[in-house]
Amino acid sequence: MIGIEHYLVVSAILFVLGVLGIFLNRKNVIIILMGIELILLSVNINLVAFSAFLNDLVGQVFAMFVLTVAAGEAAIGLAILVIYFRNRGTIAVDSVDRLKG
Repeated sequence: MIGIEHYLVVSAILFVLGVLGIFLNRKNVIIILMGIELILLSVNINLVAFSAFLNDLVGQVFAMFVLTVAAGEAAIGLAILVIYFRNRGTIAVDSVDRLKG
């Protein structure tokens, strides 16, 4: 039988992978965005798991809102990356400081 502990372990593993993806790879913006998506996915797993455990639909509804925000973040983030790549020729995080001013 799969209990809530299993979902929490999977969620914790995804959260740690997302944080490691952000902090260990600071060169590629796409990897950083994928790390953020993994963190949001782990939050959604927690919301749905606790919602099912407590027999309450509020967590599942809130998970849908988080999915909407994640989709918007991905679309806007990738659009900014495409425009930045067209102007600079690279998406390296080291050269993003040119956006100041």
